[in-house]
Order: sequence, then structure tokens, then C-alpha cells
Amino acid sequence: MEAYLYEPLEEKKVKCNLCNHRCIIKEGRRGICGVRENRGGVLETLVYGRLIARHIDPIEKKPLFHLIPGSLSYSVATVGCNFKCKFCQNADIAQMPSDRNGMIMGDPFSPREVVDAASKGDCKTIAYTYTEPTVFFEFAYDTAKLAHQKGIKNVFITNGYMTAQALNMISPYLDAANVDLKAYTNDFYKTYCGAKLAPVKETLKLMKSLGVFVEVTTLLIPGLNDARDELEELAAFLAGSLGTETPWHISRFHPTYKLMDRPSTPVKTLVMAREIGIKAGLKYVYTGNVPGESGEKTFCYQCGKILIDRWGFYVRENLTENGRCPDCGAKIDGVGL
Repeated sequence: MEAYLYEPLEEKKVKCNLCNHRCIIKEGRRGICGVRENRGGVLETLVYGRLIARHIDPIEKKPLFHLIPGSLSYSVATVGCNFKCKFCQNADIAQMPSDRNGMIMGDPFSPREVVDAASKGDCKTIAYTYTEPTVFFEFAYDTAKLAHQKGIKNVFITNGYMTAQALNMISPYLDAANVDLKAYTNDFYKTYCGAKLAPVKETLKLMKSLGVFVEVTTLLIPGLNDARDELEELAAFLAGSLGTETPWHISRFHPTYKLMDRPSTPVKTLVMAREIGIKAGLKYVYTGNVPGESGEKTFCYQCGKILIDRWGFYVRENLTENGRCPDCGAKIDGVGL
């Protein structure tokens, strides 16, 4: 089908305005994402309704810890991504078009079928995840509108590279997002993701201003984005520009895809980063990919009480009462706590 958010240029070229690459695409070619193709001067999405993955997950797996804790999320994806992360954890589907000569796979589903399946599965949310939801924006948008009519919330698990036009378009139906802030240097973004840092920061700020509930994830890779001063700058940005109520997930790296020469992140590095986040004033800082650590629990920022006890992706106990700490009455930020 014809894509949203593009403009025709001379000589049957088109300019895609969906993400901040803003690809200028010649006739017969595709954009960086590998799933939007110029056909005779018309930009077509090649992945509308072609789902490569469908699962019912705990919302904590996204990870979203402050959106209806303990609930289920109907999670969908198509192939493709507008980043080329060397440490991609879902490269088999995200990088399929670029790694396999333009290949696109996926089973046909309509937006209504996704919403009906989410409802049948008692899912409180639909998560557009696993790959980058921006690249299947048309399908996500149409599904999100239907989901809202049914009282189901919508969440993006995203690299945050969509344009302001795209975000403004979907924001009435987008309830929450977990945005990967992959590092805090432009060098890292350029070398390891094929992108830039600044547009991600702008997306985060715009999401907050539009009323989208935002959580942020940073995967710490030894020697690449885990320096103390960089983490201090990143945490200061979160606290100062997004607000101290923004949950920050610090995740452990394991060697994968094209980045096999790095060791797994030492747990002590995650602990250091968590301390940096708390010192910066962030109320909720979590460590991920290390089940059993206290860093996956939600503590009251005021009195220190454990409010939500998690093990991995599962909530064992939620002691919040109407979104407040039962001991000191502090308001715990989030949706449906």
C-alpha cells in the first residue's frame, strides 16, 4: 500500500519523512529501512500487515515497569529497521532485508485481527516491538486507532528516530514508549548504529510534551558506552530534560550479531550506573538482564520500601495503593499502578 509521510520530488524520486534519515529514494530503490520502496514515484510500504512475530508477553519484558504492572501485552513486529546496530539482538528479523538481499517475510494480518487477538488474550496493551515500529508505521497507526476504540493501550518499543511529523500523527493513540537511548555520544551512534544522537533526544522531549509515558533503556557495552562521565551526562539529561519521574533501565550486554569481540557487561558496571542515575535524582532506576538482582524491584523513592517485587519479567507482589506508597503516601509515577 502507499506509505504515509513522504513527498514526491523531480525525476520520480521521493523523500521519506517517516524517520530522521529522511531518505531520498530513487525509482525502484528502497530506503535505509529496506521496507519502503519507490515504485514509479509512489512510496510503498512492503510490510503492511506482514507480521514476522506475534507473542503475548508480560509488559515487564518490553521493559515497561510503570505501565499496568503484571499485565499482558500483545506484541507484534514486521521485518526491517532503520538502524544498523552491530549489537542487534533481533538481527534475524530486524536486519533481514539488508542481510538477505531485500528478503521480506511475514504472515498476513489485519489491524482488526491483531486487536481481536489482543482482546481475546486479555492483553491490556498492544506493543509494537522486536524490530523498529517506525518502519511499519502505517500498520501500527491503523491498529493503534482500533485498539483505542476497544480500550486497549498502545506502546512503542523504539529507537526514537521517528520524525516529529510521525510522532505527532500517532501520539493521540500512543500511551507509552520505551525508547533506547543507546549511548550519549554521537560517535557511538554513527559507528555502531548508523545514526545520530540528537534526533533521539528530540524525540524523547517531544514524547514527554505530548503526554506519552516514557521509559528509557540503555544497553551498557564494555568499553564503548559505559564510561562514568558519559553515564553522568546521560543521567543528567534524563533528569533535567525529561524529568526525575522517568524510569531508566540499564541493561546488560551479551556478545551478539556483529559485536562478538566484547565481553558481557560486569554486574558491577550496572550497579555503578544505577548509583549514578539515583545520584542524578532519578526516582526509578533498574538493572536488566540480571534476574534476581534488587535492581529490578520498584522502591519508594521517599521511604525506600519495596513496592513492586519482580523476578525477571514477573511481578511477585505489588503493594502500591492507588498509585501511592502504602507507608509514606508518596505518589508513584506511571499508568495503572
